[in-house]
Amino acid sequence: MHTPKVLKIDEVIRESKDVKTFIFKWNGKMPQPGQFMMVWNFKDEKPMSVSFIDHVERKIGISIKKVGEFTSEVHKLTPGDMLGLRGPYGRSFKIIGEKILAIGGGIGMAPIVPLIEEARKRDVKVDAVVAAKTKDELLFLKRIKKSGAKIFPCTEDGSYGFKGLVTEFISNKLNENQYDMAVVCGPELMMKKLFEILDIPTQFSLERYMKCGCGICGQCCVDKTGWRVCVEGPVFWDYELKMIEEFGVYKRNSKGIPKKF
Repeated sequence: MHTPKVLKIDEVIRESKDVKTFIFKWNGKMPQPGQFMMVWNFKDEKPMSVSFIDHVERKIGISIKKVGEFTSEVHKLTPGDMLGLRGPYGRSFKIIGEKILAIGGGIGMAPIVPLIEEARKRDVKVDAVVAAKTKDELLFLKRIKKSGAKIFPCTEDGSYGFKGLVTEFISNKLNENQYDMAVVCGPELMMKKLFEILDIPTQFSLERYMKCGCGICGQCCVDKTGWRVCVEGPVFWDYELKMIEEFGVYKRNSKGIPKKF
């Protein structure tokens, strides 16, 4: 489980200017929506959310945004090239009730879209709020539409859908009381605001710097609970986030030094 499987990239899908999805044939334990894999490019290893799960064809996908040296190198890869994967790790989303509000900001849509697809397979209704700075950065709209979920796009520049922040849309346009639960992933300040707004049971996917991914090193522990985001998370319920003092305030870098958002 903790040794990377070196796999050929089966397919590469360009989702936007800076986001690509890498598809692999997978013969290991199938991940659940919200879990992540450790991705190894033979130099370094990073955690990435699973964004595609196909139980029939036994394929999984990892969506990666180009933001630094590691991700830039991975973006150069093409079908047939090799990457190492280990996992799946972490706590997944739970599907509860008959209608779900799913909210994703930017690359935060990666763990949200397989949750939407799984919920629709169970005939659970889903309203998906997809947010980004511009229309070109909105992710997975075709997949969400194909699932049968209702889409509410939000762009900061107003190029598509609601003009403004996703938090403004939720505050002004949606009555969250019509939902049994919500799931959220995106920039932490966005999630913090939604944490304060939403008055229904909500699951949030938290991001922290990880090294081992399996609970050994303690790099991703959060104050003051000591919970490891790679094991007790990355998905946390709202009542659990109330106990995490650093949520929406700061997180630690690779050296363990706190840095404010």
